[in-house]
Amino acid sequence: MSPLEIPSPSWTGFSIGPLTIHAYALCILAGIAIAWTIGKRRFMARGGSSEQYENILGVAVLAGIVGARVYHVITDYQLYFGEGRNPWQALQIWNGGLGIWGAVAVGALAVWLMARRYGLPFAPIADAIAPGLLIAQAVGRIGNWFNQELFGGPTTLPWGLKIDLAHRPDGYQQFATFHPTFLYELIWNLLAAGVLLSVERRLGWGRGKIFASYVVLYTFGRFFIETLRIDPVNTPGGFRVNEYTSVIVFIAAVATLAWLVRNRPGTETQPLAPPTGDAAVSGE
Repeated sequence: MSPLEIPSPSWTGFSIGPLTIHAYALCILAGIAIAWTIGKRRFMARGGSSEQYENILGVAVLAGIVGARVYHVITDYQLYFGEGRNPWQALQIWNGGLGIWGAVAVGALAVWLMARRYGLPFAPIADAIAPGLLIAQAVGRIGNWFNQELFGGPTTLPWGLKIDLAHRPDGYQQFATFHPTFLYELIWNLLAAGVLLSVERRLGWGRGKIFASYVVLYTFGRFFIETLRIDPVNTPGGFRVNEYTSVIVFIAAVATLAWLVRNRPGTETQPLAPPTGDAAVSGE
């Protein structure tokens, strides 16, 4: 065994009476908590109130989870529907299967709708959330490690990930170590979060440019990571669905960022409404 070889966990959760707590779910919840905390600090620094943030993000998180699951089920429908499949498994989110594309799209829609309700601009809210969202995605990928899922092809690199025979896809039973794509994406997301914070500080970017940059960076890295994965998915035209999604969203995000840089330079000054009423009195 290589000294750097990555073992897969034999532990996937624990039980409290009839309730099973899955490690995958704990990773998702930890990521949400981290993103929530970072986003709240950034949101309030832009002049928003604690109450506004908690209401907006509470709705966005729930919407994002639903969107993530719906995207996964739609794009990998063969896992849940058809001969020999159990459609009820589409609801078993604790077993893995969340599509970040659906989470961001539906979550962003929820933020936009809630921002309209409060009379707030969407762009600074999205900018406030973006860095923490990348960190949350990084933490969430650890859940894939616990589930022994979404790994890459066989590799003899010293950091290869050991996968138990029961979790190896058909045709790969003879291989023992695989590309740890969960780790590749975790590292990429953390680096991208650092880039966003550096660009924001050095260039004074705002007005939606940080969020657009988040989408650009994430989709760029995700495309190459996606090419390594061997989990069974639909491959129209010989390419994985998420490869198509990465390219399409990347192009759209680059175009949006270029437009924002040209037409909305700089950042907002106190862009969000300051706390009012009880929130102002309490200092929240």
